[in-house]
Amino acid sequence: MDKDLTATARTAMDKAIDALKKEFSKVRTGRASAALLDDIRLDYYGTPTALNQVGTLAVPEPRLITIQPWEKKLIPEIEKAIYKSDLGLNPTSDGQLVRIAIPPLTEERRKEMVKLVKRMGEEAKIAIRNARRDANETLKKQEKSKEISEDDLKRGEKAIQDLTDDYVKKTDDVVSAKEKEVMEV
Repeated sequence: MDKDLTATARTAMDKAIDALKKEFSKVRTGRASAALLDDIRLDYYGTPTALNQVGTLAVPEPRLITIQPWEKKLIPEIEKAIYKSDLGLNPTSDGQLVRIAIPPLTEERRKEMVKLVKRMGEEAKIAIRNARRDANETLKKQEKSKEISEDDLKRGEKAIQDLTDDYVKKTDDVVSAKEKEVMEV
């Protein structure tokens, strides 16, 4: 079987898991994380700009995020952008620093988050299965054009399926760890 084909499938599956982990960094747990604010944009001289591009974000305590804007006049814009983000956060400022206290999640909200986590995990599994399908189609084309034998096709399909099973298990492990993190009080 073609080693490049396995490497290509593995790369696609790695990307699916990496994308899932990146998405999970934005899922709110009871703990503060600057990644929670990654998708928030504000108007900076007429240009939508990421929050981390207009100030320094820090997590000084487990339930607190601070934003030290580089220009004090941006504080109202930063607060407005956070309010509009639908993250359920209430920023406060003292004219120098924006503070965002991360409230503990209610039981109901944690359950909603777990559903979201599971849905994201399922999307990652779909991406993994798509990589398997692409690899198998390539194998079938190679067999049809007599580049590989039927036995090589079967071996290749089994190798790709084993790889897929490994990555589905990795996805399940990542999802289960995030669920545990979301559910802890």
